[in-house]
Amino acid sequence: MFNTALLLTSTGTTPNNGGGLIMTIIMIVAFIAIFFFSTRSQRKQEKETAAMRNNLQVGDEITTIGGIIGKIVSIKEETCVIETSRDGTKIRILKTAVSRVDVKAEDSID
Repeated sequence: MFNTALLLTSTGTTPNNGGGLIMTIIMIVAFIAIFFFSTRSQRKQEKETAAMRNNLQVGDEITTIGGIIGKIVSIKEETCVIETSRDGTKIRILKTAVSRVDVKAEDSID
């Protein structure tokens, strides 16, 4: 029969549960903190995007998620119509497709 306590002592490795437990707790706390801060910044960005889409105005020059650039000519509850070229091509899009406002209506010079 082997005597495991004698074997562990003779090889110089003894179980050290105290240090391992502390490191495990530190790692769990670190992961929770990283998760908290990443979701917090994501929620902040989502709120800013929703506010931008709610404040769209006729005359704003926008870029869609798909890369289409145009000027808003009318707005409804969930959609807006944009004019994409000088010849009057109009496209109806969802407000959620607006990626950014390039030029606000009050800043544009026609």
